[in-house]
Amino acid sequence: MKKLFAIVFILASASVAAGQTSGVIVFKGAQLIDGTGAPPIKKSVLVIEGDRITAVGKEGKVHYPKNARVIELEGRTIMPGIVNGHGHLGLVVGTQNRADGYSRENVENALVQYEQYGVTSMMSLGLNRDLIYELREEQRKGTFPGTTIFTAGRGFGVESGAPPIPVAADQVYRPRTPDEARTQVREMAQHHPDIVKLWLDDMYGKYPKMDPEIYRAVIDESHKQGLRVAAHVFYLADAKALIADGVDVLAHSIRDLPVDDELIGIMKAHSVLYIPTLMVDESAFVFAENPAVMQDQFFKLAVSPELLQQFDSPEYRKRVESDPNLPKVKAAFAMGQKNLKTHRRCGDSCRIRHRLRCESGSHSGLGGASRTRADGSSGAHADASYCVCHAGERCCGRVGGHRNARSRQTR
Repeated sequence: MKKLFAIVFILASASVAAGQTSGVIVFKGAQLIDGTGAPPIKKSVLVIEGDRITAVGKEGKVHYPKNARVIELEGRTIMPGIVNGHGHLGLVVGTQNRADGYSRENVENALVQYEQYGVTSMMSLGLNRDLIYELREEQRKGTFPGTTIFTAGRGFGVESGAPPIPVAADQVYRPRTPDEARTQVREMAQHHPDIVKLWLDDMYGKYPKMDPEIYRAVIDESHKQGLRVAAHVFYLADAKALIADGVDVLAHSIRDLPVDDELIGIMKAHSVLYIPTLMVDESAFVFAENPAVMQDQFFKLAVSPELLQQFDSPEYRKRVESDPNLPKVKAAFAMGQKNLKTHRRCGDSCRIRHRLRCESGSHSGLGGASRTRADGSSGAHADASYCVCHAGERCCGRVGGHRNARSRQTR
């Protein structure tokens, strides 16, 4: 199988227009996936003016100025920038989760690597220090690099419970009463997070769950503050209870039981979003049981040598194999896959979000206020987040008004 290696070119609108009388750049000849679900355009033309994609279509059907800069991309593929709807930043140092990991440098390194791998927007869904708001503001001013940040701020967990990973005290709220939860929501709302996160899970029976009165207070107060709420969830019964109490997003798959008509019905009725995160469970065992996946150069370039060495060690494999929860994790992964298929069969009205829909002015893809047709150009204007892929290269580039011109290569 052909591999994708990595060099990324990130261009600000000024650098794109530099030296161009018209300020227009044209990508021509690539296969183009426009993100609408339409078939790929085999011989495409993509037109960028400043930091906006202004036209997409087949060769011969898209008009652009004669003095535009034309870049031939025969044999390559252009696709929308990938959106990570559930990720975390600054939690790992070297090979360990560490409470002192959430630093400017660590977060920047993660965001730059996301962008180098074609992820042009990511939701840091909890476990953030308030530093995230400073970085988001700097990014909006064009002074901080990497993929576009969306954030849930700290998030709401349980004292001596989920999330059970080492983080600093100012990375997660752990309210003990409904009133305390409301106060903390109001405090966080002053920073204008993009969403609120809560955890409702006992981690295979090991920890106490959040009291329903507390999570109801988080949801209710968040809605009063104009904020939607995403929930870490595992159990079918908890998902139903959360939806009944107004949660907006299920931030993981249901993994204990098959989803049923009742859950699907209330998700539709309340427009609840579903983020499968299948890799959360699979990553607990895949590197130990299928080390061949680590030989892919695309993978090797993304992981530190120390982490690769750890994953490839006999000690790591033995630790994974001896984990008493391993059968439960594998069963959860299988159930998550099965439930995702069930959701998919129910149709688009389930609103399962593998990626964000493309909207005018967003960083999530090629689409805009109007959809691109496969047989012609569109009048959509969207921020130019795109990926250009070819064997032998990593695959992302971006034109965006808040980016500094630079070229970077990973270690």
